Amino acid sequence: MRVGFMGLGFMGTPMALNLARKFQVVVWNRTAAKCEPFKSTSAAIADSPVAVVRQSDVVFTMLFNEAAYRAVLDGPFMDALRGKTIINTSSVSVAFSRDFDRQVRQAGGRYLEMPVSGSRVPAEQGQLVGMLAGDRDEARRVGPLLEAVTKAAVYCGGEVGMGLRTKFATNLFLITMTAGLAESMNLARAQGLDVDAFGQVLDAGPMASAYSKLKVAKMIAEDWSPQAAIADCYNLTELVQDAAGEVGAQTPLMTVCNSLYKDAVSRGFGGDDMIAIHKVMTPPEEGE
Repeated sequence: MRVGFMGLGFMGTPMALNLARKFQVVVWNRTAAKCEPFKSTSAAIADSPVAVVRQSDVVFTMLFNEAAYRAVLDGPFMDALRGKTIINTSSVSVAFSRDFDRQVRQAGGRYLEMPVSGSRVPAEQGQLVGMLAGDRDEARRVGPLLEAVTKAAVYCGGEVGMGLRTKFATNLFLITMTAGLAESMNLARAQGLDVDAFGQVLDAGPMASAYSKLKVAKMIAEDWSPQAAIADCYNLTELVQDAAGEVGAQTPLMTVCNSLYKDAVSRGFGGDDMIAIHKVMTPPEEGE
């Protein structure tokens, strides 16, 4: 299968690079400079979204938000979709995904949603967890492609939206855990603890995970380089809040996290790693 990939951000770039190691791939990004890593690979670089579709059998999309999608879903793009498959890996609203599915099917194409769980490092390692929804036969057909970017692609149901709803529930746990980890480090620093020793305690304990060890190390080093950015995390808190509101679910911890990440974005931390929420909890130095 010829594979297209649209959206070469923090997650899209490593995903597309993994696909390019095994398949014939064509990529596109609105900012052309982000295509630079692909110039030393066998991947082709398209000059437009419609060119990606025309040169592909299956197209992965990982655009930033719904506005970015609306900017490319024009007539020529939709006309090129006949007989093609779209695999949408972005975190968007269920309503948008369902409308995207409807448009693709009306154009004679096929649609799967597969939001992913994991940050930059798992993406680079091809160890993301995909949450698939849509036609099961089509999901099976594209299975070899999914193996290049995930360690597991879990089928969540035939109804478009079930993959995203699974993502929202999963990320509620991730985001509240991240905020809790940042808050615990904030208390450790405020108490004057040896943060290296504190980190060793966390890493040795029963709650430790590959994720927590990575984020604890980043806080100790005050390394805010993004693996999953605060701005992306804030967008997810908004989506989770909306999803919870639609079904009347109480999510008090997410409400707090939504406020924290909104504050972080407003203070200019949007491009930092999501664990940099730690900075919002730390009083500013005098003169700042």
